[in-house]
Amino acid sequence: MSSNPFLSKFNTPFNTIPFDKITVDHYLPAFEEGIKQGLSEIDTIVTNAETPTFANTIEALEKVGPLLEIVSSTFSNLNLAETSKEMQALAKVISPKLSDYSNDIILNDALFKRVEAVYAIKNTLTLTPEQSTLLDKTYKSFVRNGSKLSAEQKEKLRTIDKEKSQCSLTYSENVLAESNAFELVITSASDLAGLPEGTIEAAKITAKDVSFQTKVY
Repeated sequence: MSSNPFLSKFNTPFNTIPFDKITVDHYLPAFEEGIKQGLSEIDTIVTNAETPTFANTIEALEKVGPLLEIVSSTFSNLNLAETSKEMQALAKVISPKLSDYSNDIILNDALFKRVEAVYAIKNTLTLTPEQSTLLDKTYKSFVRNGSKLSAEQKEKLRTIDKEKSQCSLTYSENVLAESNAFELVITSASDLAGLPEGTIEAAKITAKDVSFQTKVY
């Protein structure tokens, strides 16, 4: 396998993603490395001996996982726009890993205590409107996603989240399959009334190409 483009600095204008150099084999190692780095960054926040502040907790949390963010956005967009059986199979492997990663952050008791500590003194902090909004959203995200649940409830939530991630994948695949299988057969020119001639002509050419390919293959 060629060197993984995700695991080195992109040598591209404006640091754009080198899609032409990325293969399906590159994703899983990049996801695993991204998750590893993200959890390490979370551990750095949690083990910080300093008193929790907006900078060393909320802002630091916002910056966690840049590699995983790039890999995830690249994979998810291509999986939607130009998917394949290999991409769909890989999504089923990656999905539970991402579910675990998300819960390892949201359900981290020590991390939530730091977030909660900063939120508790928010009225005494000098924050910009943007910082205040980020603090509110971060705290509420933790609470709404289970940070205050018991240990038993958290384990149940992890199971539900994994099942949900797999169901979402199956649903998306089914919708895509139905969309790809859809055909609109036009039998009357009147059904095309109002369409520009160029559009009609392009549709004719496409229909002929599809018909030819079907016969060939």
